Amino acid sequence: MSFPLSLPAYLLSFLILTCGAVLQGSVGFGLGLLAVPLLILIDPVFIPGPLLLIAFFLNILVTFRDREGADYPNLKWALSGRLVGTIIAALILRFLPDDVLGIMFGVMILLAVAISSSGVHLRLKPSNLLGIGSLSGFMATSVGVGGPPLAILYQKERGKKIRGTLAAIFLIGTLMSIISLVIIGRFGLRELYLSVISFPAMIAGFYLSGKTANYLDRGFTRPAVLIVSTISALVVIIKSIN
Repeated sequence: MSFPLSLPAYLLSFLILTCGAVLQGSVGFGLGLLAVPLLILIDPVFIPGPLLLIAFFLNILVTFRDREGADYPNLKWALSGRLVGTIIAALILRFLPDDVLGIMFGVMILLAVAISSSGVHLRLKPSNLLGIGSLSGFMATSVGVGGPPLAILYQKERGKKIRGTLAAIFLIGTLMSIISLVIIGRFGLRELYLSVISFPAMIAGFYLSGKTANYLDRGFTRPAVLIVSTISALVVIIKSIN
């Protein structure tokens, strides 16, 4: 199998994934929010399969690093919701053409941005965890962005608790999404190859996030991420319509 990207495209995707991994490793989410609208412009095959597999291994690393802060008692509720949302997304993805998916990607990213910047705070109770977990699973499987809904529930918690909890949820949730994509034929050898050649970017981002976590926990980079994601999502929607 030939190399799937040109050298400039690979280097650009490497930079995007590294920055996304730094964000997720620092604040608990951000890989998909930053990477999806940009990677889809480089090669739509990145979304959702390869990005989910990259996120899966990133979550392994973050879960191990921040394991002491995770909110283990509430994981079962969030993960139950993720399963429901994943199944719904997998069923829908089987019947949507690529141009519709492109519009869907953009709209869902705008939704993720709105959720992230809304300032809404929900209590950590089973009903909220189930509902938000379902939305997270649907968004993760359909567009590779599952972090913002769950981040709302934990936005007032310590940085280590946010990172440890979200990473543990995403670890199992992304595995559910990947399995569903394989079953419906949306994850094959090309997606696997694209994932493997992108792993070095994820590892570099995780390493850097260990240095930047204390700074990014204060929220200095979130406005920039949301602006870039919004602009990129609008570009994707316009491109799909045309």
